[in-house]
Amino acid sequence: MSEIEREVVRTIVGTSNDHFFIVDAKGEVLDVSPGAAAVYGIPREQLIGSTVQHLEEVGVLKPSISLEVIRTGKPVQLMQVTGTGRRVIAEAHPVHVNGKLERIVSRSRDLTDLQLLQDEYALLQKRFSDHLKRSQPGPAIEDARNAEGFNDLEIRSGVMRELALLLKRVAPSDATVLLLGESGVGKTAFAKQLHSWSRRSQGPFVDVNCAAIPDNLFESEMFGYQPGAFSGAARQGKAGLLEQAEGGTLFLDEIGELPLPMQTKLLKVIQDGSVMRLGDTRSRRVDFRLVVATNQNLAKRVEAGEFRLDLYYRVNVIPVTIPPLRERREDIPSLAEACLERLNQRYGQRKLLHGSVWSELMGGDWPGNVRELENWLERAWLSSPSDSIHSPTQGDTAPAPTASRVAVPELPVLDDNEGLPAYLARAEREVLLGLCQSLSSTYAIAERLGISQPSVVRKLRRHGLRIQR
Repeated sequence: MSEIEREVVRTIVGTSNDHFFIVDAKGEVLDVSPGAAAVYGIPREQLIGSTVQHLEEVGVLKPSISLEVIRTGKPVQLMQVTGTGRRVIAEAHPVHVNGKLERIVSRSRDLTDLQLLQDEYALLQKRFSDHLKRSQPGPAIEDARNAEGFNDLEIRSGVMRELALLLKRVAPSDATVLLLGESGVGKTAFAKQLHSWSRRSQGPFVDVNCAAIPDNLFESEMFGYQPGAFSGAARQGKAGLLEQAEGGTLFLDEIGELPLPMQTKLLKVIQDGSVMRLGDTRSRRVDFRLVVATNQNLAKRVEAGEFRLDLYYRVNVIPVTIPPLRERREDIPSLAEACLERLNQRYGQRKLLHGSVWSELMGGDWPGNVRELENWLERAWLSSPSDSIHSPTQGDTAPAPTASRVAVPELPVLDDNEGLPAYLARAEREVLLGLCQSLSSTYAIAERLGISQPSVVRKLRRHGLRIQR
């Protein structure tokens, strides 16, 4: 091995998050990576020259994974408890030369901090259950909320404050966070806040709706492509969304909607830390923090064979469940006030909520959660002729553009020599065009048509349409 190659190996070992041991066939420790001392509680100089038999006897290694390899001659993986009380997952591999065992190379990763975070999350879930049986929090919670800088999340409830505190603790690490909760609870807002708290906050935040990317475009959109990779490819090629997240956070929303073949390709990127563009012959390293979200029960999808078990373990590192709005009504006033401020800025007019609407706001079940609350407030804002906002369902205000009242253009007449597929495509475009002019979001269009929002996104993209309001 040349001096350059030795320096490359030293750099890899010295900068890795894993802790390496190199042991000979008799159990003598020949070399140890610098970071191992902090985990195993003994200076590197004392570890080198010792034996794994002795380290196991004195409790530094419980047990020694290298001894298992010496006994069996096969690779071994196990959990260890070090002399400092750290929990690590270790794996060791034998090095044979001419059929003879010469070296054992082992590496371990400290899981203690991760376990503490998971334990803290479990405690948080218990506190959340207890919270539902208690009364609303007092002024101390509000003061603490402001002091912690959670204003962007618009939270007042104690359980949401604790959840935000947990995310703030997780943020400096690169641990994958799985955001769970019903549709519309604010998973994207929490993902963005997690990014802003992280050491990657100066990098990009790439938001990907997995359900909105057609299967035939998934690979080119996510992985990118080289010039001439396929018919219609851009002449200069294109970096995929995975590359665009370099140095920042990749947020995969609705990850449960990914088809199994796409899950396999995504898992390989997560495991290898590299991506290969379509039409390319070399892989490119990618470095991003992964945050995923879903409103589905991934464990049940795994049991049904619709979600890969290994990908589930990869993304289910720090699971965080965001409670529905009906179970944290204390947050409704701040969410409503923030939404009202945005509406006033958007439409250039100052309006205030009439006192009569608060009973409806605080008493509603809000099955659509924060998203439904915001849509309700926009309908009320637009339907109130004065500066005082009343409920959009009250008789003295203009009715809201509900699903039954939205104008849909008449269907086109079948042209000569026009087949059914062409007619249906033209009719679909006419309907979508009319809804794009009368409704303000893809969610409203989805509700009107009785289909999913990702389906609306795909159809608008296929017809080259955009929301015009």
